[in-house]
Amino acid sequence: MKDLINDITARLLVCYPEDEARALAWWIAEELTGLNRTELQFGCKDTTNFPHLQEKLPEIITRLLHFEPIQYIFGHTLWNGLDLKLSPATLIPRPETAELTERINSRLRNDEYPTASLLDIGTGSGCIAISLKKAHPAWRVSGIDISPEAIAISRENALKNKADVNFQVADIFSEETVNESWADGRCYDIVVSNPPYICESEKTSMKPNVLDYEPASALFVPDDDPLRFYRRICSLHIGKYIFFEINEGFAEEMKELLEKEKYTDIQITNDLYGKARIIEGRMA
Repeated sequence: MKDLINDITARLLVCYPEDEARALAWWIAEELTGLNRTELQFGCKDTTNFPHLQEKLPEIITRLLHFEPIQYIFGHTLWNGLDLKLSPATLIPRPETAELTERINSRLRNDEYPTASLLDIGTGSGCIAISLKKAHPAWRVSGIDISPEAIAISRENALKNKADVNFQVADIFSEETVNESWADGRCYDIVVSNPPYICESEKTSMKPNVLDYEPASALFVPDDDPLRFYRRICSLHIGKYIFFEINEGFAEEMKELLEKEKYTDIQITNDLYGKARIIEGRMA
């Protein structure tokens, strides 16, 4: 098995740094054998028991050399304790988004908020909504997204991870949708969103595995209106508490936006890389 890992790593080095190539090699070996890394290192000396491994390997390596994300190649990823199905209709969940869910967990603990209603706007794979439902089983959790394909994936993920979350297709920019959903003044205890926030001009600094494969509609916003999703969500005034993942370049503008919309107790939290990544507020 060591020889196989070294061979895969060597073949990926033309496109990936060594550390990333080796990590991908282990990921491939784990997926194709069904064994974890410890089992592979100490209990599997060769690959003769896995004939399909060598059969599938060339295609996987070819796709990786075209920078296709390995999460799409295998159709799922492990994130924040969840096994999530993915497709090119959904973003690949990032560590920063796990930090967003942890921030909500630390601010709104079960002992203080044993029951609550939460809406995840732009839910994608459902990762935020499902993670929070697992952490707060008594909460009523919903997720919406404009993409029917994404909602289909999020529903599968809810079943797969045994989380009772209500996922629906909805467009927050549609007056009809807004009137149908909140015309009665219904308000959630918590609204959370990780909307598109990368400016079009930032594309030049991004890697092809993101640009060529992940859904652009879930990533990018126009340079002349980078806060359009946040402005729309805040203007609805449907969350007593509001939490956003944000572009670190617009932290102060986001603070001003929440203040303008009468949110108080506004806090900005840096991610593990020291970048302003999370903003939260409470409805006055």
